[in-house]
Amino acid sequence: RWLIDCKVLPPNHRVVWPSAVVFDLAQALRDGVLLCQLLHNLSPGSIDLKDINFRPQMSQFLCLKNIRTFLKVCHDKFGLRNSELFDPFDLFDVRDFGKVISAVSRLSLHSIAQNKGIRPFPSEETTENDDDVYRSLEELADEHDLGEDIYDCVPCEDGGDDIYEDIIKVEVQQPMIRYMQKMSMTEDDKRNCCLLEIQETEAKYYRTLEDIEKNYMSPLRLVLSPADMAAVFINLEDLIKVHHSFLRAIDVSMMVGGSTLAKVFLDFKERLLIYGEYCSHMEHAQNTLNQLLASREDFRQKVEECTLKVQDGKFKLQDLLVVPMQRVLKYHLLLKELLSHSAERPERQQLKEALEAMQDLAMYINEVKRDKETLRKISEFQSSIENLQVKLEEFGRPKIDGELKVRSIVNHTKQDRYLFLFDKVVIVCKRKGYSYELKEIIELLFHKMTDDPMNNKDVK
Repeated sequence: RWLIDCKVLPPNHRVVWPSAVVFDLAQALRDGVLLCQLLHNLSPGSIDLKDINFRPQMSQFLCLKNIRTFLKVCHDKFGLRNSELFDPFDLFDVRDFGKVISAVSRLSLHSIAQNKGIRPFPSEETTENDDDVYRSLEELADEHDLGEDIYDCVPCEDGGDDIYEDIIKVEVQQPMIRYMQKMSMTEDDKRNCCLLEIQETEAKYYRTLEDIEKNYMSPLRLVLSPADMAAVFINLEDLIKVHHSFLRAIDVSMMVGGSTLAKVFLDFKERLLIYGEYCSHMEHAQNTLNQLLASREDFRQKVEECTLKVQDGKFKLQDLLVVPMQRVLKYHLLLKELLSHSAERPERQQLKEALEAMQDLAMYINEVKRDKETLRKISEFQSSIENLQVKLEEFGRPKIDGELKVRSIVNHTKQDRYLFLFDKVVIVCKRKGYSYELKEIIELLFHKMTDDPMNNKDVK
C-alpha cells in the first residue's frame, strides 16, 4: 500500500490482487527500477534518472546496477547505514527479501517521506515464520524469469493511453449518442463515423502540438539552452510541420467523402518516419525534464506558469510529451477499424495498403526504440569490462548475462565466471567488485551450444 501511495505502483497492480503472494512483490522489485523511481518520487533530484535502466529485461548486470544505484542514494542522500540496507543479491536472487522490506520500511519512516504525508509501514523484527516465507522466495525466483510480466508497471509508461484518450477524445453530442443507440447503423454510417474519428482526433492532436509549441517551447527558450531544448522537445517542431500538412490533406479528402484517405496515409508514410527519432529519445527527454525541474527553481516556476495556459493546467508537460508517441501508434488501429466497414468500397485495396504501411511504421518505431535501448546496454557493458580491446556492438545484440560455474577441460577445476552472451560471441569475464576482467572471447561460429540439464556425458 505504501508503494502505491508513493505512486510507484498503480492501484490495480497484481500485488494487491486477492490472489497475490509475497513473491509477486519481490518479482516487481527485482530489477531495481521501481526502487529507483521511489527515491525520485520521495525526493526529486536525489537520483539521476539517467543512471536508471528502465527496461533491463533479463540482464543481471543492469538489474544489479539499478539496485546498487538505489542503495548508494539511500546511503548518501537519505543517510541510511549499510547495516540498515541489503546486499544487491538479497533482492535480485531474493536471498533475503526480509532485509529489502526492512530497508524500504526505514525509508517510509524517514523525515523526507513523512513530509509527504504518506502513512509509513512499521519495521518489525522478522519472525521465524517470515524467515521461512522469504527463504522459499529464492526457490521461486529460480523458477521464474525476471522478465515475466514485470514491465507492465514501469512508471514512466503508466497511464500513457489514459492521458492520450483524455486529451484527444472526441466529444459527441448526447442526442447523437441516443440516436445511434436507438437506430441500427448501416455499414456506411459506421464507415462515416470512422472517417470522422480520424479527422477530428487528428485535428485535436494537431492543436495539442500547437499548444506545446506556443505555450511551452516559445517561453522556455528564454530560460533553457539550445541543448536542453533539443533534449526535452527532440524534433517536435518537425512533427508540427508534418502534421500541419497531414491534417490539411485529411480535410481535403473528407470534402470528397474520404474516398482518398488511404492515399493520404500512403503519401505521408515516409514523412512520418521522423517519429522513430522522437520515440527513441522519449525516455531521455523525460529524464532531462525531471532533472531540470528538480535542480532549477526558475525553470520549475516557468513550467508551472506555462501549464496553467494549456487546458486549464489539467495536464503536465510530461503528459503532453507522451502524446505524439501514443498518436502515431494509433493510426494502424484507426485504419483497421475503417477497413472493417469498407467491404464494398472501391478503395478497399488501397485501404489495405495504407493499413500495412501504418503497421510497418509502428514496427519501425518499435525497432528504433529497441536499437536505442540495445546500444545503451552495450555501452554499459563496454565501460565495465577491463582489458576489452574490441567494440561489443560488432557482435550483434546482447541476449543474456549472468554468473555461472565454468569447468576447465584441462584440469577439470571449476571457476566462478560472468558471461555476456551476444549473437556472435560469449564474453567470459571474472567479476572484480562492480567491474569485470576479460578472460576470453568465444566465437559461436566455431562452437555448438546445447542445453544439457541431464549432464549427458555422451554429448561432446
